[in-house]
Amino acid sequence: MTEHTKTDGLPGMDVPVVAEAGPGGFGKAPLRNERMSAAKVECNACPVLCQISDGRTGACDRYANREGVLVRVDPVVLLRRQLASDAPALVAFDRTAVAEDGKAEESSPDWNGDLLHADEVFVTGVGSSTTYPDYKPAPFIVASKAQGVDMVTVVTEGIFSYCSFKVKIDTDRFLGAEQANVRYRGEVVGHVTTAEYGSQMLSLGGVHHLTGGSKKEGRMTAELMQLLGNKKAIECTIDGGASLVIQAGKAPIVNGVEEQRMRVGCGSAAVGIFARQFAGVADEVVVVDDHITGVLTEHQAGRCLDMPPSGIQMLGRKSTPGRYFQVANPGNGWGGTDIADPLSIIEGWEEGVAKPGLRLLMTSTTGEHAQWYVLDDALQPVEQPMPPEVKRIVERIGENCEPSLCTVLFLGGAGGSLRAGVTENPVLLTRAIKRALVNVTCGGAPAYVWPGGGITVMADVMRMPDNSFGTVPTPAIVAPIEFSMRRADYEALGGHMEHVFPLEQALARGAWQEDGAPLARQWLVIDEANPWPLGHVPMLG
Repeated sequence: MTEHTKTDGLPGMDVPVVAEAGPGGFGKAPLRNERMSAAKVECNACPVLCQISDGRTGACDRYANREGVLVRVDPVVLLRRQLASDAPALVAFDRTAVAEDGKAEESSPDWNGDLLHADEVFVTGVGSSTTYPDYKPAPFIVASKAQGVDMVTVVTEGIFSYCSFKVKIDTDRFLGAEQANVRYRGEVVGHVTTAEYGSQMLSLGGVHHLTGGSKKEGRMTAELMQLLGNKKAIECTIDGGASLVIQAGKAPIVNGVEEQRMRVGCGSAAVGIFARQFAGVADEVVVVDDHITGVLTEHQAGRCLDMPPSGIQMLGRKSTPGRYFQVANPGNGWGGTDIADPLSIIEGWEEGVAKPGLRLLMTSTTGEHAQWYVLDDALQPVEQPMPPEVKRIVERIGENCEPSLCTVLFLGGAGGSLRAGVTENPVLLTRAIKRALVNVTCGGAPAYVWPGGGITVMADVMRMPDNSFGTVPTPAIVAPIEFSMRRADYEALGGHMEHVFPLEQALARGAWQEDGAPLARQWLVIDEANPWPLGHVPMLG
């Protein structure tokens, strides 16, 4: 059997005793892999078991051989509360020394002893290492106090094969048909899913793309997911649809054009919202929308305002008064349709109802497209300069449109090694989470736990620390996860109590030893949008 190099930060944990066949019978000492060069170390942070030469890193670029010692390349990320005296939002320290009392000291002049207070420090899973193989306790099982209550936080980096990103793209442009394949560097990495209000949705990644296709598909899927999770821009294409540049927290770029506005509502909603302002300055208003085009005088809002019928006759399928479906095909034109000329969706005008001089406004759901017409004696719309009072309403439509953004949510299922790193009886952890006895976070960011079986979590990558995600070449995604609870509850669910150590010790020694000294760590001020992770456990507020 190969003697595993420890990556878990548990120097007191013995290598498992395993029987070995030999001339003298079964021995009980773990052996080194005889085929591995003495100059290499074997990393067991994931199933790949890289054999790493001195001065080199493993395939994941997260672990390295430094003079025969396996070390972690990235720093452990710790969060602290924002203090009134704080100037920079980020304080990074290169090395930590250990004082005689066992507590951490920093050579940086920015070091403040208050950072040792439990209510001001949170150890995240970013940079903390994994629990692979499954029998190992989590690398950090940290005891602390919050509001005077004894707490435990179990911290690890999970290796997620069952995970994906749900991407919300604020745009009316047609991206692709539902279920259409999304490709990254030529490989299928996801699909288009159902559109939502003012946005279109993609599902990217997932176990079938990571493991169920070719090796290249798995590699490209992992690469895309790591970039997206780390808030980097990626370029992809949709079969039969658009090319996209997606980056969390940034405007989407559709077919080379950066989106500006997320619509205030569908065509019907826009008619209703602004009906009172339109009445008196326009005789008819059509808000063009790929989904529901609104016509003011037919709409209930226009009727309640006693607006007379205009006699307009629309293409498309009439749903209810003033609401039309399928006026045109999806596209990149007006209101997410394929039209460049808004008059093309008007079939005609009813004689005896429509009158010369009728004032018609046609606008898109964002106000980016808008034209003003007046009917001539032949009841033909003639484009005219838009009156200032009408232009102000169109501008108000635009004012009510929020900036277009890409939102990236990480969705992962916490499986075997994650749960085994917390307790020897994993179902007790699952039950405690469902009973709200455990607060689950990802890099300190709040995570939504889905109802039903298992531990399926979802978190906004914009609320997580930068560079929270990594990969292993199995392929799989590496992402941080933390479980915080009262110490008594941790003990009740069969937690690894013998591996609990105080926060001060965690700060003093880190997770990996190099010549007896801890490696780098990084302090971040918690995102102001995030609640304090230890403040959302029951009985703590």
